[in-house]
Amino acid sequence: MLTTHPARPTADPVERPPTNADDAVPLSRDLLDRILRRLAESPHTASDPAANPPWLDDYRGHRTVPADHKPAQIPFGTHRLALDPADALLLTAAGLIEEDVRFGALFAHLQDPLPSRRPCVGLLGWLLADDSRTAAELTDRVQDVAARGLLHVDNPGDPRSEWVVRVPVPVWDLLRTGRIRPGSLPAGLTHRPRTGFPALDAVVLAPEAAAVVPRLPALMRDGSLAAVVVRGMAGSGRTTLLGSLAATLDRDLLVYDGQPGDDAWRLFGALASIGNVLPVVRCAPAPGETVTLPPLPGVEQPVGVVLGRTGGVTGDVLEPALTVALGACGAADRRGLWQSLAAVGDAAAQDAIVDRFLLTPGDIHRAAPVALAAARAAGRTALTPADVAAATRTLNRQSLELLSRPLDPLPTTDPPVLSGAAEAELHTLVLRCRHRERLTTLARGGLNRGVRALFSGPSGTGKTLAARHLAATLGLDVFRVDLAAVVNKYIGETERNLDRLLGRAEELDVLLLLDEGDALMARRTDVGSANDRYANLETNFLLQRLETFEGVVVVTTNAGNRIDPAFLRRMDVTVDFVPPDAGLRHKLWSAHLPVDHRVGPAVLADTARRCDLTGGQIRNAALHAILRSLGNGTPVGDEDLTEAVRREYRRTGATCPLPDRTRAGA
Repeated sequence: MLTTHPARPTADPVERPPTNADDAVPLSRDLLDRILRRLAESPHTASDPAANPPWLDDYRGHRTVPADHKPAQIPFGTHRLALDPADALLLTAAGLIEEDVRFGALFAHLQDPLPSRRPCVGLLGWLLADDSRTAAELTDRVQDVAARGLLHVDNPGDPRSEWVVRVPVPVWDLLRTGRIRPGSLPAGLTHRPRTGFPALDAVVLAPEAAAVVPRLPALMRDGSLAAVVVRGMAGSGRTTLLGSLAATLDRDLLVYDGQPGDDAWRLFGALASIGNVLPVVRCAPAPGETVTLPPLPGVEQPVGVVLGRTGGVTGDVLEPALTVALGACGAADRRGLWQSLAAVGDAAAQDAIVDRFLLTPGDIHRAAPVALAAARAAGRTALTPADVAAATRTLNRQSLELLSRPLDPLPTTDPPVLSGAAEAELHTLVLRCRHRERLTTLARGGLNRGVRALFSGPSGTGKTLAARHLAATLGLDVFRVDLAAVVNKYIGETERNLDRLLGRAEELDVLLLLDEGDALMARRTDVGSANDRYANLETNFLLQRLETFEGVVVVTTNAGNRIDPAFLRRMDVTVDFVPPDAGLRHKLWSAHLPVDHRVGPAVLADTARRCDLTGGQIRNAALHAILRSLGNGTPVGDEDLTEAVRREYRRTGATCPLPDRTRAGA
């Protein structure tokens, strides 16, 4: 909503800078005349040959100026960039050495014994002083310009008159050419030209945002807004929206990513204060954290802020501000994006791609060229769901893999062996996941498209296998949460890691597997110590974050009674995994043994009936039986199976119920 703070006055709209050298304004001519006059008329320098070197005659017009030493044509001033003429003159004087290295020797001689080839504040004041400005006034002016970041002081600990100043390279490039040169920007600053953004009416927006965004350019022009804050998940088009706003205002975009207040922040403010850009700050505060934006001296235009869905931002530069929230990209918008970016196949293929891959606009833009290249490599002109699936795996997943590990989906042709009740619930879960977006339009009560499932049961009953099978059935990649990387001893870091992990998972639309979830979802306890308090805070955060999660998450546990009841109420589907009975155990043995095994039907049936093993234990025993058969060079037989089962019982310290078939046969 729009805040009610009074509107901040803004400067008049800045004209577009010149695009060619013929439009440049030779402000340096007035500056050079001042310097040459001072050197020739001052009694301290008039008779000093070193203060009046012969090469200065080039600038007096006595000889033709060499091509490589022409005076800088500086396209700035109040009618070109948002810069006062006096400040422009000061910056040009400080930057003369950037154009002609010989000025360095001159400055070094004039301010001897100060060991610098760049001018100091005292020298600039002496060179530029005239009837309208005293040297002391110019010294104060230098300090003001330096506070805006347009000048950098190399030795701030020395007396002010001995401050050695220089113009930052990106600022000097902007002054000389009227444009920001991306190659000169430090890490944390990015310049994006207005031509790289779509028209404002072409940006994909939710209905609520679409009603507000068209009015923003007028509010930004007349000074009603000091800032536009755009919230949403990564890849939802937050920066694109601000770039389209900048293009509508005939400006480029200058983006800051970093810790507000550092050197890059000062340069960010300097460029924004004189350049024809919309300054944008990208922040990622953790849940419950607020980032304070320091002032930007000299910036009298609106500022854009990109935020996630958690955390906050504050500062005088945000008053008054309007917040725009970007929601999930709907099916119609995804269809339009795919059709505009790549040739999609028939209606069935389009529906499959749109319904199966709930990607953000940014990820669709990144995945479409890769998918199209894969289709062309296969000799096709239209995309298939398989092309898109392969393309999504090329997306930037480093941040997700820092806190989780990818698992191979279980082939759909090899489903886990489950009880009838578990199979029915798993089928319900598949339907819930496949139709999760459509369900939000039919159900009432503010339902989002997230699906939260709990797999509960003893170890070895197939919970992880079922999650992998679910991912394969849905065509999603599956990532298992690395609890060792997520849980942190420092206060607030666990919540930050969880928020980053869940946010990245819903952006990339992958299945997130939270194995042994009771470690994070334990029952809240009475607060008896600081440890209890912070443990409860972590539980409360995860409760809230799971409610807003818009992806698919599966939580497994073998200690369901330890999970806080509030989590159980938030689960959309709960699947209970129970130890297999004799019939299921027979199916499990048949599924894990090789097709060409030689185990007798009676032995297999007797083993399934007598040996109360879980699915995981049966798998381990089957692998050992196969290993024995490979060593013997024969197919798996009765003895291999029996010995493998005995070994599994020995591992658990229990007595094997199988009879000694060797003695029985004797």
